[in-house]
Amino acid sequence: MRSRLDKIVPRDALPARLEEHRRRGERIVLANGCFDILHAGHVRYLEAARREGDLLIVAVNSDDSVRDLKGPGQPILPEQARAELVAALGCVDYVTLFSDGNVESLLHEIRPAVHAKGTDYTAETVPERETARKLGVRIAIVGDEKRHSTRELLAHVRGTPRA
Repeated sequence: MRSRLDKIVPRDALPARLEEHRRRGERIVLANGCFDILHAGHVRYLEAARREGDLLIVAVNSDDSVRDLKGPGQPILPEQARAELVAALGCVDYVTLFSDGNVESLLHEIRPAVHAKGTDYTAETVPERETARKLGVRIAIVGDEKRHSTRELLAHVRGTPRA
């Protein structure tokens, strides 16, 4: 069993790392997110994503991309800490960082069998849906109902009213 730090793989090294898994016929699943302040919803999403295949890769947004997506004040935790927390989960096989606005280029690079997104998406709203379709990657909407939110958790901690 790999340690959590061994699970964190530079993006450019990931395709070569996956070759042995492909030779064994393992189905690769890609999930992604910011994972700023890991909560139960994240864990449920990743566990459900893992059930879609044999190997789960999680792409964690870089600090710059989190700022672009979430605005000032985030991320709370730096990218390496977020990657390490995600890698500590038993359902996760590999973690890589990415700085793009979405994972379209990662879909091209690693060609997973499944692209897992949380229940805050539908098959029609997944940003990478057309790329996934062209590559033959199945989209799976997984996890529990969206009742957990880092944004709401941060608002609570900061004592600001929820939107």
